[in-house]
Amino acid sequence: MEQSFLRIIEESIKQNWELPALTDYKGSTFQYKEIARKIAKLHILFEAAGVDKGDKIALIGKNSSNWAVVYLATISYGAVIVPILHEFKPETVHHIVNHCEAKLLFTGDVVWENLVPSSMIHVNGIYSIDSFSLLYTTSERNRYAIENLNRLFGEKYPKSFGKEDVCYHRDQPDDLALISYTSGTTSHSKGVMLPFRSLWSNYMFALEVLPGVDRGSNVVSMLPMAHMYGMAFEFLYEVGRGSHVYFLTRNPSPKIIFEAFQEIRPAIIIAVPLIVEKIYRKQIQPVLARPAIKAMLKLPVIDATITDKIRSTLVDAFGGKFIEVIIGGAPFNRETEDFFKRMHFPYTVGYGMTECGPIISYASSESHKLHSCGRAVPRMEIRIDSHDPANVPGEIQVRGMNVMLGYYKNEEATLNSFTQDGWMRTGDMGVMDEEGNLFIKGRCKTMILGPSGQNIYPEEIEDQLNTMTLVSESLVIDAGGGKLEALVYPDFEAADREGISFEQLGQIMEQNRISLNSVIPAYCQITAVRVMTEEFEKTPKRSIKRFLYQANKE
Repeated sequence: MEQSFLRIIEESIKQNWELPALTDYKGSTFQYKEIARKIAKLHILFEAAGVDKGDKIALIGKNSSNWAVVYLATISYGAVIVPILHEFKPETVHHIVNHCEAKLLFTGDVVWENLVPSSMIHVNGIYSIDSFSLLYTTSERNRYAIENLNRLFGEKYPKSFGKEDVCYHRDQPDDLALISYTSGTTSHSKGVMLPFRSLWSNYMFALEVLPGVDRGSNVVSMLPMAHMYGMAFEFLYEVGRGSHVYFLTRNPSPKIIFEAFQEIRPAIIIAVPLIVEKIYRKQIQPVLARPAIKAMLKLPVIDATITDKIRSTLVDAFGGKFIEVIIGGAPFNRETEDFFKRMHFPYTVGYGMTECGPIISYASSESHKLHSCGRAVPRMEIRIDSHDPANVPGEIQVRGMNVMLGYYKNEEATLNSFTQDGWMRTGDMGVMDEEGNLFIKGRCKTMILGPSGQNIYPEEIEDQLNTMTLVSESLVIDAGGGKLEALVYPDFEAADREGISFEQLGQIMEQNRISLNSVIPAYCQITAVRVMTEEFEKTPKRSIKRFLYQANKE
């Protein structure tokens, strides 16, 4: 089989010419043929700007059809796309654009307001994603091209533009496709170099496990596309299949997400745990709190009618037409997962990272083992760096077609990320059973060494703490001297409804600490709880930026 990712995109555009491709939710829809025309026009602009094969084009803005078009135009031209998370601060954006030596920048208008063009030394043209207008240039060729684009397009395609004119760059497996700057939960961003083989292999994985997502299927894109999880499985795979992608161009609040699910009825749902846990807390827990339901749920065998009713409520909340909900990007709360499994809800938990574009492990909802992250996906291998991988946690190490080329202009970080025998260090700790099911314990960097040499995984403690009274989210840190401290952001909304004062909240959190300590090992005991008045700062995939809260920051 030809390992060409761009060939897949090219053939999909031709085969699905008249079908809807991309929609801005509550806005415009573009067919595949319209996407092809926009790509062709952008190729003319790239040529005028002197962009050569392998040059970098940076892209920053919220999810939208135009964002997707710029992405596809860049890689199909043979240039390297550098998607930047729009939540990054301006100085970080300037640094990334300079670091990757981008020749062009496409930016959302809101982001543009805070950027300083002269700070981006290699850029010769900046374009608006929203209107494709020229915002800044150091070259008259760019200005001439944008002002005469329709004429130049007509001259290049004098007999009108058709399927036969769609002919894209021929990628080789190890050619650089994109540089993705990580969102940094434990440190600062690095530029991950992903080759076309990684895009191709991630696409083939999705094709192998999600054949029901095909020509004409609807999918909601709610995760940031500048992050590999959303990019790979809410955008690239769907375009390759001829599906119809709806972009939630606004901030995807639970209300907007559920409204979109009801209207669009997506064929697959790619979610981070935070979204699923909010559904559980806001829509399911109030039902479970009813005395009659509570009593029935305590029975060894739950009445099938109750199970069916709860599962039906959950399925309807997600649109009712999906194959399964795939959860990834952060740890999934165990209480929520236990409940989903008990209700036979079609969910699964996968594991991946930017450096693998992103998928590493997965199992279908039918074969998924409780609390695991599935098994190694095709073309990938997993090993645990431990003398007893099934029982003693060790670093999760991987190798295979999905793995990155390295970190851009950072040889030291690249060398440190691989073992001498060629396996990539994930930085995550885990165990793996005899069937190959992977169970993640936490990050190597967040692991705390106990007073007697025990390995303490704060994520496991947080998972239990997050289920306690009025706890919205938490972070366990090393307070020094062998002591652990819990930082807790309470559910202030629920506290207000119940008339609970801030002082009373502190008392409740202290009671939570005592209750938690009664069920965890002595070496994991929490000595103090600090109530946070503001939410923890997070990455765009909604993981807490842990390094900002450590007693000894890196």
